[in-house]
Amino acid sequence: MTIETRDHAMRMLGWRLRQAGFPTPELDARLLLQGVTGASDIEMVREPGTRMTEAEVAKLAEYERRRFAGEPVSRILGEREFWGLTFAVTAATLDPRPDSETLIETSLALLRDVSAPHILDLGTGTGCLLLALLHERTDATGMGVDLSSEALNVASGNAARLGLASRATFRAGNWTEGLDERFDLVISNPPYIRHDDIATLDVAVREHDPMLALDGGADGLDAYRALADLLPDFLTQAGHAVIELGAGQAEEVTSLFEKAGLSVIRVDSDLGNVPRALVATLPRR
Repeated sequence: MTIETRDHAMRMLGWRLRQAGFPTPELDARLLLQGVTGASDIEMVREPGTRMTEAEVAKLAEYERRRFAGEPVSRILGEREFWGLTFAVTAATLDPRPDSETLIETSLALLRDVSAPHILDLGTGTGCLLLALLHERTDATGMGVDLSSEALNVASGNAARLGLASRATFRAGNWTEGLDERFDLVISNPPYIRHDDIATLDVAVREHDPMLALDGGADGLDAYRALADLLPDFLTQAGHAVIELGAGQAEEVTSLFEKAGLSVIRVDSDLGNVPRALVATLPRR
């Protein structure tokens, strides 16, 4: 077995991924190489000629095989960066997407003048939305709810690793089932893919993200109907809901929410200019 330097192995893997048409080949190669060797960003720059062990070469080859089979880098490594924080991911959790960071930006702006906000994250998954907000707002507390007990274990572990466990609680439930309090902010990235469209998704999504976090029913709107009916009873009078949208869903979801008695005050777009974060509140009394 040929023993390579870290730099050469990374460059060759990046080239192979690029030739195969992967969208971020150099980034994928660096992350996989670092996952194998444990090298930091600084070590990768300062020590490019460090030779890999036979075990590291073999492990990188296995990672490459899995990547070429369509498995996302985050699934291979078991972690994903979101909002500058590292979150463990498993087969039970949705892989956090950069587009969802729009919800964090929107929420922080809404909470700017709210003292000690209380936050509810519905369908918490990895806990990335709730924990990113708690990381930014050290006076905030929050609760994450999910149907999956496995996902809740991941979220609890992420909270502990990030030093946020004292301000975050997690519970199993179907949306707001069993809750009897109101929140200054309710945030959610619900399942919103049309059922018949799931088979057309990229293999990285349809085979590695949990169906529970993807399937939005026949028209993709089942979760939004549920949220529209529930949210009025769980927002404080000055509170806001920040809900992630799929592409092309803004108009239909706005209509659902307004028919349920909520006021949709705006929809913020992500970096790709896709309407992503719907902001709703209770009507003024």
